[in-house]
Amino acid sequence: MTDIITLDDVSVVFESDGRSVEAVSHASVHIEEGEIFGIVGFSGAGKSTLVRTINLLERPTSGRVVIDGRDVTALRGTALRKLRSGIGFVFQSFNLIDNVTVAQNIAFALKAAHVPKSRHRARIEELLRLVGLEEKIDSYPSQLSGGQRQRVSIARALANHPRILLCDEATSALDPETTEGILALLKRVNAELGVTIVFITHQFDVAKAIFDHVAVMEHGVIVEQGTTFDVFGSPHHETTRALVERYLGVAIPRRLVPQLPSGRLIELRYKDEGALEPLISDVSRHFEVSINVLHGNVGYFGTQAIGTLIVLVSARQEGQRGAFVVQAAIDELTSRVADARELSVALNDDIGASVDAIFADDAYGTRPSAHAADAYDGDAHKEVLA
Repeated sequence: MTDIITLDDVSVVFESDGRSVEAVSHASVHIEEGEIFGIVGFSGAGKSTLVRTINLLERPTSGRVVIDGRDVTALRGTALRKLRSGIGFVFQSFNLIDNVTVAQNIAFALKAAHVPKSRHRARIEELLRLVGLEEKIDSYPSQLSGGQRQRVSIARALANHPRILLCDEATSALDPETTEGILALLKRVNAELGVTIVFITHQFDVAKAIFDHVAVMEHGVIVEQGTTFDVFGSPHHETTRALVERYLGVAIPRRLVPQLPSGRLIELRYKDEGALEPLISDVSRHFEVSINVLHGNVGYFGTQAIGTLIVLVSARQEGQRGAFVVQAAIDELTSRVADARELSVALNDDIGASVDAIFADDAYGTRPSAHAADAYDGDAHKEVLA
């Protein structure tokens, strides 16, 4: 695929109270035509500033913005307006004008592009059919739900047949069910109209639902990028790990601690085919160990799975032989997953700081599923991960 957007070593520096603040630092991104590209990170990471350089709402202090192979960084006047007419923008806060109708809100975009008024009504009706709001053409924004207002915002952004659509936290003000509807609409816009979408979010569920590729930002720097599945399935940077841990990590209620037998506590991060294998039952069947599954979850990126498990591996026999088979079982577990770490050597008298981080008070922690703390012993319960 051909790159439609290239950000080449882009930096953005603001002057504030006599000092320079670098909001974006030497960021480089290649976005292919027709894909949905995500930019994620915690608040203040520089995501919005970076995306606003694409349509030059923020002009880079250094570096280049290349659209369709053309360096547009220095565009001004008529040339800049023409560039922006081909780039739609969807805002978190909808940015609709309250005292005019839905049709009139969309018409503003058509007027700005000098579309003849005689063509407005047909185009507005076409856009509202696309977003599923034909019956709201003469309604006012105050008469619409949040999801409906965002659909109008998307219709307005698409009014002039843009090839690129920028979405700045377009779902963060919406409830989960409404968010799903907006994401489904954007996927349809991408698939049916071929519009390249660049989407800023801090919502992990959005990232895994629609992004083809993703860049992770922290303090103005792109710290990691690649396919969404690869970046979140095998995170390398601490910021990416923190994002994954926040949404795919698990918390174990403290009330389970007294019930746990001695053993070695292991966190497993697994992905793709490995997430679907009956991993625990296989290892239990081949080694003389019991495995307590304390908690776990699985997230899907399209049809590809990424999951986290916390397991306690215990010997069935005492002494050196027991320790040996526990180590062998752990080696087998870790060889079949994307990532693993040991959280504790034992859970007898001292939990330890690294382990304590995954435990939570019942009032705040994630409660275990029905099979939490049930021992895998031989072939027992092998269906849980089958």
